[in-house]
Amino acid sequence: MAGKRAKITFQSGGNILAGMLETPEHAARGYALFAHCFTCGKDVAAASRISRALVNIGFAVFRFDFTGLGGSDGDFANTNFSSNVDDLVSAADFLRENYEAPLLLIGHSLGGRAVLSAAHRIPEISAVATIGAPADAEHVAKQFAAHVEAIDATGEAEVSLAGRPFTIKKQFLDDIREENDDIESLRVPLLVMHSPIDNIVSIREAEKIYLRAKHPKSFVTLDTADHLLTNKDDATYVAELIAAWSHRYIDKAAPVKEAKEGVKRGEVLVHEHNKQFTRTIQTDHHQWFADEPVDYSGDNLGPDPYEHVLAGLGACTSMTLRMYANRKKLNLDDVKVTLSHSRQHGDDCEHCDEDHAKVEVLAREIELFGDLTDEERQRLLEIADKCPVHKTLEGKVVITTKLKG
Repeated sequence: MAGKRAKITFQSGGNILAGMLETPEHAARGYALFAHCFTCGKDVAAASRISRALVNIGFAVFRFDFTGLGGSDGDFANTNFSSNVDDLVSAADFLRENYEAPLLLIGHSLGGRAVLSAAHRIPEISAVATIGAPADAEHVAKQFAAHVEAIDATGEAEVSLAGRPFTIKKQFLDDIREENDDIESLRVPLLVMHSPIDNIVSIREAEKIYLRAKHPKSFVTLDTADHLLTNKDDATYVAELIAAWSHRYIDKAAPVKEAKEGVKRGEVLVHEHNKQFTRTIQTDHHQWFADEPVDYSGDNLGPDPYEHVLAGLGACTSMTLRMYANRKKLNLDDVKVTLSHSRQHGDDCEHCDEDHAKVEVLAREIELFGDLTDEERQRLLEIADKCPVHKTLEGKVVITTKLKG
């Protein structure tokens, strides 16, 4: 599946940061925000390959250069772990204001530790995934351990990281030495991925993260992968893992554009999700998608409008039967309602206008399970016709329409 790529800039802490937004051809399953490794950039192989693979699976992915790195403004020497976390929050704010808020946070190496700290500051986040991440930011100091004493003594030192010179200041060390309970206070599902042969960040760090986090949490070993996931097959595997694992969390949290006014109880608000057929439906406490099948130029991300009508009738029928059975103490173990919609010619429509020549038929088939007498089954069949939605659909319905605002 070919995706779309767009270079994006946004502000964070007074600096202009450079980013890359990759989106699938059709409506995205959700937006993911990716944090790269220490001193890397948004275009490092692992970040670009994982992002591309996630886009092919249906996600939109935003990755960017932290302040002072890659195409982003600012001086790396004046940044620290906390400023990286602030950059992530700024990126999420940008997505929320211009596209959709991210539902998934993904972090590689120190970026993995950063997403653990940023998650509680991005309310829409539904899942977090880390790749080769340390349990504490201070772990990164091992990459310039020979210079730590000099930095503490003189205030800064130039160090070589991945063959490139960087200035590390004492404020950076002070910042990563700060203790926090971000992992313990994480309130969303967590996926920890790590290689047992990672020679940059030991797999023992993954164990620490896993033990400190609360459920739901998962751990997956990356077998023979190196720290930077230089083998593209490893990056693809990571993306597939994230997509499969996050399915139950992300798809339940369908993104919703904020309404200008709150949705009151009993109201339903429908937003355009894309400029095809996908729509986001919102009530006072729930949200979901409506769509059309792919055969009708939709993305099949949710039930079509007629399926929603059938679902309303079926749910109301089932609830009404259960309420009656419980009140009458009937041995009704389960009830299944199957519905379909069709148009049929009316029996006495021989001389009807063309617009009324066909009758809309909602067919309903009910299966009752349990130790019920024939009389009880017949009575439940009669009760089915008394469900409120049934009465609404068969009654006189008046639909009023007006422009708002």
